[in-house]
Amino acid sequence: MDESIIKINNLVKKYRRFKKKEGIRGSLASLWKRKYEERIAINHIDLSVNEGEFTGLIGPNGAGKTTLIKMMTGIIAPSGGSIEVMGYYPNDLKNSFKKQYAVVMGQKSQLFFELTVNDTLRLFKEIYEMPVKEYQESRDYFINLFGVKDIMDVQVRALSLGERMKMELLAALLHNPRILFLDEPTIGLDAVASKQIRGFLKEVNKQRGTTIILVSHYMEDIKSLCQRTVVINNGIKVFDGKTDGLFAKYQKNKKLHVTFQNPPGDINFKTKLISVYEESPYKKVYEVAKQDVKALLTEITEYGLKDIIIEEEETGTIVERIYKEGGVNCV
Repeated sequence: MDESIIKINNLVKKYRRFKKKEGIRGSLASLWKRKYEERIAINHIDLSVNEGEFTGLIGPNGAGKTTLIKMMTGIIAPSGGSIEVMGYYPNDLKNSFKKQYAVVMGQKSQLFFELTVNDTLRLFKEIYEMPVKEYQESRDYFINLFGVKDIMDVQVRALSLGERMKMELLAALLHNPRILFLDEPTIGLDAVASKQIRGFLKEVNKQRGTTIILVSHYMEDIKSLCQRTVVINNGIKVFDGKTDGLFAKYQKNKKLHVTFQNPPGDINFKTKLISVYEESPYKKVYEVAKQDVKALLTEITEYGLKDIIIEEEETGTIVERIYKEGGVNCV
């Protein structure tokens, strides 16, 4: 039995971009003859996602991630290939289709800033034509899950960034969508708020069986939430497989941001360092092979630590390494 909720075969998206020479002469010449260049944003991608999966979608800026999300939600039409989401062709934009998914983008808001949270949710209830009982049950479930009972009568514009992101998720999940598309949901949030958001998403995926597609540059989001990761570079799928396998094979190094209680002076490490990014009296940033992290931590603790942060490699670095090594395509 086919359990795929998203089916994509040989998908292509091409754009034509207008180009002209600079200056008045170039502008005048373009009135008679315009020059265009073709850009391939999505290049013959195949992708299948099962109901209930939590899938990460990563790649450098301009790789085609957001374009792919927009095609899956029907915002833009493909140039070639086939795409089916929940049995629909997304670009038909049927109301029955639009009521079954939700999109949350960390840099864009769907909330009404002049309204209170409660009034905003009542508006979404009308948009999705939710029965009163279903609305109340869903609203109460998420209020308890997110722990936001005390801010429901607060104007949206008065909320902190972390509180607002909780409300973005609450509004998106209110109608119990089958698929939730997330584009950088933790961008700009501090470590505590990011951890809370990840916890909520895990719970929704587990308890409600919501299929979630997560686009993020934060490796911690991908590593802690997604069992499967798809990597895109220049519109091409270069990896599709288990997240653990991705990090085990392609994540080579880690950064250690170390803050000392007192200036430690010169430190001669036995552990081999890849590089030193910052050296100030109280703070140092080291890059080390991931298998040597434990040894380096053991050495550093002798110098009186105030704080230490271990940072995963950036998405772009991992993608570049996958691309250079030929990539892996395995689900």
